[in-house]
Amino acid sequence: MTTSSSDAKRGAHVRFAAATCVLAISLFASLPLRAEDANPVLAKVNGAEIRQSDVALAEEELGPSLAQMDPATKKENVLAFLIDMKIVAKAAEDKKIEDRPDFKARLSFARNRLLMDNLLAAEGKAATTDDAMKKVYDEAAKQISGEQEVHARHILVESEDEAKAIKAELTKGADFAELAKKKSKDPGAADGGDLGFFTKDQMVPEFSAVAFALEPGKISDPVKSQFGWHIIKVEEKRNRQAPDFAQVKPQIETYVTRKAQAEYVAKLREAAKVERMDQASNTPAPDAAKPVDSKMAPAKK
Repeated sequence: MTTSSSDAKRGAHVRFAAATCVLAISLFASLPLRAEDANPVLAKVNGAEIRQSDVALAEEELGPSLAQMDPATKKENVLAFLIDMKIVAKAAEDKKIEDRPDFKARLSFARNRLLMDNLLAAEGKAATTDDAMKKVYDEAAKQISGEQEVHARHILVESEDEAKAIKAELTKGADFAELAKKKSKDPGAADGGDLGFFTKDQMVPEFSAVAFALEPGKISDPVKSQFGWHIIKVEEKRNRQAPDFAQVKPQIETYVTRKAQAEYVAKLREAAKVERMDQASNTPAPDAAKPVDSKMAPAKK
């Protein structure tokens, strides 16, 4: 049986339509989820929706109280909390709680705090660029590198006589770490009196002066400080090295963030007109002819 040209054309149209349909389906399947799909409604309370984003925000606010919960339990508890909050908030609206002066004051405070926190967070985030953090690291590394530090042990006792007796035992060959465990009253005695590495400014001056003057392997005579009497043994000396950038990056990020926020607040404060009504005005003191310095006056009670 032969096929007419019109039948062939109809067949071609059908095949083209089917191919187009398949293509459209595949294209729609590859499109990103709609906002509603990415943020689904999890519950409704008297018609008011609670979405996934509400749960995420509540988790962020509730924080530490949820730390020990597994994800499923956490979600269930947060959702239950949000449902109760919606119910109670509606009851508060019905009782006109929001019209009370104390509520309005707290709402104003919360609004201002939230505005401040969000703006400062944005300023801090904008300031923590890789270049800014690397600059802080390089400046700190210059100050650290080359500074001498000492690794030492010590034995701490209450009297000079005790210290002299310990020094005599060490001179005869007693093990320093073992004597420290037995006789030192310092909390680090359990570690054999090991103090690790330290710089001069990390110890009291009397201790540092002797420790940094000793050669590695040498043991000091009794040294008196505010804590008692020390016998010091220097294990090692070295020039202090800056830690790797990656190791201290979180601390640097915090520093850069807080510095940027503080500078931003200072700039805003400088441009603002601030009037302090709680401080004394330039009124002569009862027993003095000259006016009181308002900066030195105590706040009124």
